Amino acid sequence: MGAMDATHRQDDEEAAARAAGSRVVRDFGLLIKSATRLEQRIDAALRRECGISHTMLEVLIRLCRQPGEEVSQRRLADDLTLTSGGTTRLIDRMEAAGLVRRASSPGDRRVALVEPTAEGRTAFLSGAAIHARVVEEFFVGPLTPDDYARFTDALSLIDKALREDAG
Repeated sequence: MGAMDATHRQDDEEAAARAAGSRVVRDFGLLIKSATRLEQRIDAALRRECGISHTMLEVLIRLCRQPGEEVSQRRLADDLTLTSGGTTRLIDRMEAAGLVRRASSPGDRRVALVEPTAEGRTAFLSGAAIHARVVEEFFVGPLTPDDYARFTDALSLIDKALREDAG
């Protein structure tokens, strides 16, 4: 490697180190770490107090949102941004736990519909209360009402920009 190549590599490494240490990168990392830790708190509370995972609660929320709505396993995968195989395994576990049941679609027997059982609806209600309590404690509680309003307004602006840019 020539002296010029070594100089460029060192310049690139220094630029990369500056970028990685920038305030924007650190702030974004803090957002991701905080969201991950909140997710872990929610999941731990749900498992401890309700016996379901946060992902299972997300499925139950989707299934219980509009009672009587037909929700296919494929649509669940899309709504929850899971792979088809991941959704199948998750629904298998939830079915074994008595939380959901599969049924064939009357319009297309190849389509598997997923519906909550009575036990699933009970788990949804308990889980939703646990979820709300943890979110209130760790997402809302540490901020003043004004800071919370500014924070959620900022998140809405970021979400809007991302949605507009995707289309």
